[in-house]
Amino acid sequence: MKKRFLGLLAAFTVLFTCTGCLDDEWDEEPEAEETTEEEDVPEEGEPQKLSGGDAKEETPVRGLSMNVNRDNGKLEIKRSRATGSAAAGESGWTIFVYLCGTDLESDAGMGTGDLEEMLEMDEGDGVRFVVQTGGTNEWNNDVVEDGKIQRYLVTSDDISLVDEESDAGMGKSNTLSDFLIWGTENYASEHMGVILWNHGGGSITGVCFDETAGYDSLSLKELDEAFYACYERLGRKLDFVGFDACLMGNVECANILATYADYMYGSEETEPGSGWDYTAIGDFLVNDPDADGAALGKTVCDSFLAACKAQDEDDLTTLSVIDLSKMDDLLVSFNDFAKEMYEAGEDASMRAEMVRGIEDADNFGGNNKSEGYTNMVDMGGIIEACGAYTDSAAAVQKALDAAVVYSVSGPVHKGASGMSMYYPLSVGGSNELGIFGEICISPYYLSFVDRQNQTGAGALDDEDYDDNSWFDDDGDWSWGDSEDDDYWDYLDDYEQTGESRFITFAQEPILDEDGTFWFELDDNGWYNAMAVSAIVYELTEDMETMIELGETVDVNGDWETGIFYDNFDGYWLSLPDGQNLATYIVEDTEDYVIYTSPVYLNGEETNLRLKQYYSDGSVVIEGAWDGIDEYGAASREIIKLQKGDVIIPAYYAYGIDDDDEFEYVGDEYVFTGDPEIYYDFMESGDYMYSFCIDDIYGDYYLSDPVMFNVDKNGEVSFYED
Repeated sequence: MKKRFLGLLAAFTVLFTCTGCLDDEWDEEPEAEETTEEEDVPEEGEPQKLSGGDAKEETPVRGLSMNVNRDNGKLEIKRSRATGSAAAGESGWTIFVYLCGTDLESDAGMGTGDLEEMLEMDEGDGVRFVVQTGGTNEWNNDVVEDGKIQRYLVTSDDISLVDEESDAGMGKSNTLSDFLIWGTENYASEHMGVILWNHGGGSITGVCFDETAGYDSLSLKELDEAFYACYERLGRKLDFVGFDACLMGNVECANILATYADYMYGSEETEPGSGWDYTAIGDFLVNDPDADGAALGKTVCDSFLAACKAQDEDDLTTLSVIDLSKMDDLLVSFNDFAKEMYEAGEDASMRAEMVRGIEDADNFGGNNKSEGYTNMVDMGGIIEACGAYTDSAAAVQKALDAAVVYSVSGPVHKGASGMSMYYPLSVGGSNELGIFGEICISPYYLSFVDRQNQTGAGALDDEDYDDNSWFDDDGDWSWGDSEDDDYWDYLDDYEQTGESRFITFAQEPILDEDGTFWFELDDNGWYNAMAVSAIVYELTEDMETMIELGETVDVNGDWETGIFYDNFDGYWLSLPDGQNLATYIVEDTEDYVIYTSPVYLNGEETNLRLKQYYSDGSVVIEGAWDGIDEYGAASREIIKLQKGDVIIPAYYAYGIDDDDEFEYVGDEYVFTGDPEIYYDFMESGDYMYSFCIDDIYGDYYLSDPVMFNVDKNGEVSFYED
């Protein structure tokens, strides 16, 4: 955690004035005008409206139009051109920081830490930060006031209050647009960038979750509206828009921002709570005030990775610089690729191979039963997964490489392409898919996803799917256009069954006379199967409850023959007191595997992140991570365990007779400060084992469990109950 500047009030002068407190090298700012909402005048025709439920208020699409003609399948793009006059400004940089503090500030003072970093930059006249604060219950310093929107000018060793307004939701588009318009009118400079600081949730839930307003966030549509309002007033693009937030380095976001900025900085993965290094950013610009957005972006990435390494939090690190001038080429080439991808998917075997590849591609934000789902997948991974079935994979990969001009990553994501995109690894409801339908960059990719979901939900058979549903009577698809707000309602009643109708067998799971538990898929099952794992259960002493210990990939199999059989060795992860942990796989690399385990830490529900090395089997506790919350925000901080912390393991549990599902909790374990997790033979006794076969449509088949015994020597034997 960064230092807090609790004594800043005594150390620095805080001036409340609309003109700011500027050095002579900067133009004196005119008095800020009171901003009002811009008239709703669409760019070209009526603006489209956000569909997908009532979770967000409707917001017009303003920045661009994209169209595909059904006859030729080609994507055409038109972006708005600013009509206002460019604001004058001296040379150098102004960086506008939209500091939505939320629990990152109220719980841990992380916003305060970044303000302090800005103050610690080198002295010079080439850079200033203009910061709007809000969105948190409490500020952990003596300068920023709670319950207000405040705006500060931050230079080296000086922070000045320059504007103040009554409180407003930081998750509202007009709150952001008011700040951007006010800021660019009063603090214009040759180079200007915007940083959105807070939690991020990816393409669907957006960024800047305001804890004072029900964790309302800025959706991508609302970002579009806010930046459009500024763009029209400013009359030119910003040098960059950056996200010091999780999961915002995605193609859907870059598509929107390409109208308004030259570069975008964003992470495909979650970010540590400490975030970017603002001292390094300021120092770089003080020494090179004429640097462009690409050069600054490289410094942002390199200093961020260095800070993560210094805190031993670089495993999952990603950050990219995206050249937004290359986005249109990427969108056009991806649409061509997606068309071929969709058409190849009409063949069941090709579709199965593509979906398996996508599910196996690098993904971000957990995406598991314990931590929740972001459904953000590496764009390069999707291209690679489907490339063998298209002729245009090389072209779209080349366009992606051209757009991502610089990126950094830790060991877990060393193969990441630098940009993610939405794919429903776990089937989203109608609201989530409705939002996706409004921001998707290609009708053919939308059709690929929709066909999967409709087939999986039983709305129709895949051979009956018609992608003409996305095209109007003239055969055109328009981005953001949804004539039927109820289109995705077929998902409202969808639930995973654990008895997928798509998984069928030549031989159902059976325990043979040699004590081997195995099965064989038939052709239909092979076409529809995505992955095979196993679930291990511990039994309570009364034999009435199955406690789920999690998943194991200790399954031998052959996708050529469709035959799979158990390979369980009896090893499991446990606390030093012998309690087995429920474990689910987060990432599996060449050198180690990262597990997550649901627990209560000092009474709070969270997950332990555990890293096991293949070389020697040793296990390291990375810390506790809360995962994805109910609002779709990804937690940023991995909490390091402290001596005396109380850990209580948590498990999914099922009644053997009534099949009820409930939570089961273990006993208290007091952490001693020695971060030791055992990987050893399970205690001798009887357990249960089920095959879990995921289908390519989001459901799964869970076999009836069979018994196995672990003896005192660690030998595993399966037997009939």
